[in-house]
Amino acid sequence: MVLAKGERDAGTIMVICCEKGTNARAYERMPQPDGTRKWTATRTQDPENPADFAEWHNRRHQQDPDLWLVELDVPNPERFIDGSGTKG
Repeated sequence: MVLAKGERDAGTIMVICCEKGTNARAYERMPQPDGTRKWTATRTQDPENPADFAEWHNRRHQQDPDLWLVELDVPNPERFIDGSGTKG
């Protein structure tokens, strides 16, 4: 599900992976020293304080209105992220 639309041509994409709305993890394509971009886990939801994760990604979008927020709420969602290292 697209949670927030960013800039069409140049917006960064953040993918939030979860299963049944829990255990959320955020992945972003981060620049590497060789100029490529690699999917990197940037934040994990604290099971004791799940609201903190939602507040964090909302703040990220406010700081960068070009940011696309996409949520994958399916079993083993990391399998859809190229280069995540997760087998699916």
